[in-house]
Amino acid sequence: MLDQPLTLPCGAVLPNRLAKAAMTEGLADPLGRPTAELDQLYRVWGAGGCGMLLSGNVQVDGDHLERPGNVIIDRPADGAMVDALRRWTGAAKANGLAFWAQISHAGRQTMKPVNPHPKAPSAVKLGLPGGQFGEPVALTEAEIEDLVSRFANAAHSCREGGFDGAQIHAAHGYLISQFLSPRSNQRTDQWGGSLENRARFLREVVRATRAAVGAQFAISVKLNSADFQKGGFAFEDSQTVAGWLAEDGVDLIEISGGTYEQPKLLGIEGMEPVEQPGVKASTLAREAYFVDFALAMKEAVRVPLMVTGGFRSRAAMEEALARGAADVIGLGRPLCVEPDGAARILAGAESLPRAENGLGLFPDWLAFLRRVPMLRAADSFAGQYWFYAQIAAMGRIGRTAPERSVLAAMREVEGGNKRWLAARRKA
Repeated sequence: MLDQPLTLPCGAVLPNRLAKAAMTEGLADPLGRPTAELDQLYRVWGAGGCGMLLSGNVQVDGDHLERPGNVIIDRPADGAMVDALRRWTGAAKANGLAFWAQISHAGRQTMKPVNPHPKAPSAVKLGLPGGQFGEPVALTEAEIEDLVSRFANAAHSCREGGFDGAQIHAAHGYLISQFLSPRSNQRTDQWGGSLENRARFLREVVRATRAAVGAQFAISVKLNSADFQKGGFAFEDSQTVAGWLAEDGVDLIEISGGTYEQPKLLGIEGMEPVEQPGVKASTLAREAYFVDFALAMKEAVRVPLMVTGGFRSRAAMEEALARGAADVIGLGRPLCVEPDGAARILAGAESLPRAENGLGLFPDWLAFLRRVPMLRAADSFAGQYWFYAQIAAMGRIGRTAPERSVLAAMREVEGGNKRWLAARRKA
């Protein structure tokens, strides 16, 4: 089934069942506009065999970035922005695939150098050491309503810029995910309390976005299967919300999980014990983190599902499709090592690389340090910088840079973040 097309409820057709999942790029200019580096990056990925590409975070508020270098659409796009978007989408779609924009707001997961007092559903600080994130401030109702319109405007601007669809990011602990979680949403008004109220912001965003883009433009939602945190968004809640999203007319739901505090999306554990949802585990879940949640989700909704996280073998991908656990397979980190990985799988390759297994701060003789939760988390996140560096290399020189060390990648990314923020302040 991997090479079979998929027709979505809106009528859009994905050429095959492999998708490049959203991954942060950090390659926009200081005004948040797409650059020649982004064009080249997606030209590389666009030639790699996936039927659909998802962009990294397109932010609806320049003061609430996932990281410096995000694309920002926080107002109606002017001519320069539309032109930049069209160059970007033109490069990505040169081989006839679909290109969707992931639209997001970081909320309290905005780093302190970007905003020391980010807005969030409630003034509940992120539970991570190191002082990287500031003290959040609770949104007013007027600000929440403004954010609904910002998501819709960003989607409309992306449609004008040549995108084929938009994914609303409601996972991984970003703003909409914060609204869904009773742990981070402690409001007592219409936006908090019951699940219906906590899901109100997401549903209003979906409805406003559909009104802004029309019936033929694909709308997706990235949704946590669970937060894997005590007192967080639970799987039973996720099933219910998925049912509501089906009623609201979404075309695809991507199933993921975790937050910065509990990064199950990376297949690693955070600082606190993992809260395990009551979903029966299968052997397939040893490779694909969220496939069992998607299989259980299928019992509640008929919307096509995309599952991302852990897939490496062609056998596991085919099994997930055959069992009905997924309609689309999302690929992330492997495409930072082999950008043509999807084409290789479609041509019969048995598996994709697991470069993350060889990355980290500590050599084998210091592996015992990973038993300390804080050091284990630092070691795991450090490996992500290496993938950031691979993405940047594809954008700048058109190929990966596997020889780059983790420490060199960390210095490169952190230095780039500082330069970008300094340039943005002057812009």
